[in-house]
Amino acid sequence: MNLKELLEYIIKALVDNPGDVSITEVKGERAVIYEVKVADEDKAKIIGKQGRTANAIRRIIEAIGRKQGMVVRVEILA
Repeated sequence: MNLKELLEYIIKALVDNPGDVSITEVKGERAVIYEVKVADEDKAKIIGKQGRTANAIRRIIEAIGRKQGMVVRVEILA
């Protein structure tokens, strides 16, 4: 399972509308950015109270990316 698949699995487990989850992978020279889009009613679930859920997701994905020698960012698009 690659990082995008793992991120998608985590996000879909948290939302009520998993069919509306869209993750775009933007690769640069040294970094990979994952842009996450979810249904409007699911945004609060992904962000969490005071951004805790979003920060936890970011930490997990970024840590795995570091282990693989990559710089990874996760952006949740509004």
